[in-house]
Amino acid sequence: MTAKIKVQRPLVILHGDEMAQIAFERILDMFVSSRLDIELVEIDLSAENRLVSNGSVVADAIEALKEHGVGIKNAGMTVNRKQLDDLLARHPDIDESKLDKLATKSPNGAIRKGIHGNITREDIQFRNLRVKHPEWIGRDIEVLTMETGGIKHSANALACTTGVAKVIFIGSSGDPVEVHRRTLRKGDPWLLATNSLEDVRAWAHVFFQRALDENRDAYLGLKDTVIPGYDGVMRAAIEEIYERDYKDKLAQAGLYYHYELIDAQAARIVANPPVRALWGVPDNTTGRKLFKLVNELKRYGIPDRKHHVSLSRMSAGGGDQYGSFNMAVEEDGIVKVILDGEEMHARDVKAGDPLLFMSNDKASIKDWVMQVFRDASNKNKEVYFGLKREYMEYDEVFSKVLLEVRHELAATGVRPPSFMIMRPSSQLKKMICDPPRNALYPAQNLDGDIFSDIAAALGGSLATASSIIESKDGSMLFEAPHGTAHDLYLRYLDSEGREAHFNSSALLYAVANALETIAQREDNAELQDYAARLKNALIDTVGDGIITGDLRGKTSDPDSETTVDMQGFLDAVQERL
Repeated sequence: MTAKIKVQRPLVILHGDEMAQIAFERILDMFVSSRLDIELVEIDLSAENRLVSNGSVVADAIEALKEHGVGIKNAGMTVNRKQLDDLLARHPDIDESKLDKLATKSPNGAIRKGIHGNITREDIQFRNLRVKHPEWIGRDIEVLTMETGGIKHSANALACTTGVAKVIFIGSSGDPVEVHRRTLRKGDPWLLATNSLEDVRAWAHVFFQRALDENRDAYLGLKDTVIPGYDGVMRAAIEEIYERDYKDKLAQAGLYYHYELIDAQAARIVANPPVRALWGVPDNTTGRKLFKLVNELKRYGIPDRKHHVSLSRMSAGGGDQYGSFNMAVEEDGIVKVILDGEEMHARDVKAGDPLLFMSNDKASIKDWVMQVFRDASNKNKEVYFGLKREYMEYDEVFSKVLLEVRHELAATGVRPPSFMIMRPSSQLKKMICDPPRNALYPAQNLDGDIFSDIAAALGGSLATASSIIESKDGSMLFEAPHGTAHDLYLRYLDSEGREAHFNSSALLYAVANALETIAQREDNAELQDYAARLKNALIDTVGDGIITGDLRGKTSDPDSETTVDMQGFLDAVQERL
């Protein structure tokens, strides 16, 4: 047997859940442990272990990445209420009221914030994927969103001083109660948004009744796992009305109701649209973008993708909804934002109304823009930013930073790339309907999550894209952009492991990227060669028509395709190494 390649630096391995974890373990065995003499720093980030450890393993992951600099993260579950209840039932000694938020929330945002990392997602450059796009022109799909509430009617501004921002609630007692605080530096953007629960319920009636009147299946998309005190509150109110007033009516009419996280749902509907549907996106910030995209698709369709898509997603500053404080207000009252002792904003709220407070770090924004421009300069890409500057001071700070960074780059001799600022809805439409030859699309956190999933789905599969998280200090975390494949995992369990269907391409590519980075940092030519051969073996496998079921019919020569299961695909890659 060939001697293992000696690697000096450790590699951080962050384990996940379900079918993605089954695949990850086999990949590590076949392509890492059996071929490399390397120390693996392994941390279990499964949903159950995050709960049992009260979130401490997330902190362990952050520290390991800071110490060792290169890691691979597998997909993990973000549990909903039912899944959390099931886990708690298995561990009756755990007191939910004493759990840290990292025990039950997605670890992704905490890790990105912890290492100050931003995400870049790109297509894996398979030579023979030719996705046949669905016929969108004239497609009978309508998007319904709310006209009120949300970020559209938020209070947002730049911090006028460095200090502590407090969210204060004044209820029936008349006493101010601090519900949240965070430190802001002068120039950092902050935003307070609320929605009327009464308006959400009224919207739900309009949504379901319109689906009945127009004989449409009803689709609802929110991000309740990440923003439980805002999107989760809206989902609960909408589905309560569905269960009480419309479930039986829709069933009698032969219509269906589908709920899904908005990023996954957007990818699914755009890449595989239903025949006739009403798509409900009550959050009007996301809803208006998707409303405009759907109208564009219905008019012009989806063009053939001739170029690979690159998207940079800002996540380092903890800004956007992913780093927000969110809650349902307990009683009627007033909510205020106080900064360094001075009242910045106040508004009336009613019992049950969802509330969201978020901010961003101007220094992190600058680091991200610098990273975007350097990447675009190195790869000769045009840059298309999506910002809502005309009524959002929160977004205006980005455009000011853009000019600062361009001047700083020019002063160091780096030629800044061409760039354009447009509304996020126009950015999304351009990326999908009018993509330029070689472009990079930088987006804020939630937009980036949704946009990248749509782009990946149109590229063939979420497993045909790569995801890289890069921090200012050089820490690199590589991951696959897909989830845990819950449905495939259930089939795997039901068949006692006989049915193992999963596209491992993105995980394999993440492994190769991580090994390539270590090779560059320790000047390891043998490891560099192995990482390059692993990438080529993956691309050659698909190039030879050996694919998993999700890519069936999506190559340039469908008649020559050979569809294999997860292990068959990994074996084929191994044969080509």
